[in-house]
Amino acid sequence: MIPPDPLEGIGIAGFAHALRAGRTSAEANADAYLRRIDALDDRLGAFETVAADTALGAARAVDRLLGCGIDLGPLMGVPVAVKDIVAVDGLPTRAGSNVDVSDLIGAEGGFVRMLKRAGCVILGKTKTVEFAMGGTGIGYSRGTPWNPCDALIHRIPGGSSSGSGVATAAGLCGFAVGSDTGGSVRTPAAHCGVFGLKTTKDLWPTDGVFPLSRTFDTLGLLTRSAADAAVAFAALQGEAEPQPAMVRGLRLGRPANHFFDHVDGEVAACIRRAMNAIARAGADIVEIEIPEAARVWPELHAFIATELVAELGGRYGFEAKRAMMDPDVAARTEPGRDVPADAYVRLRKRHHVLRRIADKRMAGLDGWIAPTVPYSPRPVADFDDAALADRLVSVTSANTRIGNFFGLCAVSIPVHHLGSRLPVGLQILCPGGADARLLAIARALEAVIGTPPGPDLTGFL
Repeated sequence: MIPPDPLEGIGIAGFAHALRAGRTSAEANADAYLRRIDALDDRLGAFETVAADTALGAARAVDRLLGCGIDLGPLMGVPVAVKDIVAVDGLPTRAGSNVDVSDLIGAEGGFVRMLKRAGCVILGKTKTVEFAMGGTGIGYSRGTPWNPCDALIHRIPGGSSSGSGVATAAGLCGFAVGSDTGGSVRTPAAHCGVFGLKTTKDLWPTDGVFPLSRTFDTLGLLTRSAADAAVAFAALQGEAEPQPAMVRGLRLGRPANHFFDHVDGEVAACIRRAMNAIARAGADIVEIEIPEAARVWPELHAFIATELVAELGGRYGFEAKRAMMDPDVAARTEPGRDVPADAYVRLRKRHHVLRRIADKRMAGLDGWIAPTVPYSPRPVADFDDAALADRLVSVTSANTRIGNFFGLCAVSIPVHHLGSRLPVGLQILCPGGADARLLAIARALEAVIGTPPGPDLTGFL
């Protein structure tokens, strides 16, 4: 029998109320999640490290603080899973690799301190694709978590925050922390059927985080719902919680080019039904052109690969580490080995130009609306076919990486209950810095679209 999920049906806000009403305790809550991890994670493989004793000790401390009248806010006692590229004192950080990169990560940084100041209880570290460099979630160095949407077939969880997506979808934590450099929060959110928030660059500190790309790395959240994300965001920001926007009067741009290319039938059907429901509720969805979108990938890939090679010690450092690396990650990184300085400078200039262009394309709109990932989660075995794997990998982050290169904030909202057996995500992109407004829009759309039920986990026992 699967131990119950304490936040199921009540969310973070409901747990906060129950904790203060004395109907539960932080320790009981943490213990319940640790028992769920113990029951399910041998099959799911979401966690790289589980810190049971530390988590229970932190939970007891939260209960004592609350008993003394010290209230740290709505995240007090909420159990959190943290992606294993983020340093947490007392826990190893492997960055999904067998290469020792602890010197690149350093000590616990500002974001984890924010979690702790808010009273979060850190359950452990979740698996990631090596160096956060991969969108499917397949990891040869430290393993590929099992998508909880299907107990019979090992399907990709999406990456690179693969373990965080799986842990959130399976109810192994209250919410999870991920990072997003080209879609690494939104892709696992879409593939695992949960909500994902990619924040604006530099909104949250990235010290103590493995630096895939210092230019594009952002931290984000994977939650059960937009409402949970709004609670967590507000608590971490020290701001008022974003309330649902008015759907009537929203103006959302539907890109006519690129974003709907290569979209599978069930994904297209769910997105269409979601957009129809949003339009019926009073939003204005207008067709727009973003011609620059199709040209983003070669430039972003060169940018990220160049910066990663530099972090690994330049071309000679990369070559020295290559034999211990995931061969797919090494192959994706290799193009950055020989990028000359003048080409890198041109890439930086192009990035700044595209950010200005994105501002113009966003003018008069509240945001853009599109599929998060063009296809639903495929079996891991499909990626043994080299030709099929190349095609799938090439489109996995086609819609998400644009948000990073254009300097936007974005969310993925689960919509598979509108017509797919497998998870599907609807992406909303808003201007950089409009994170609170984005969450207000997401909450409004979530109320219109509804939320899907969680996966049936009985097959994982």
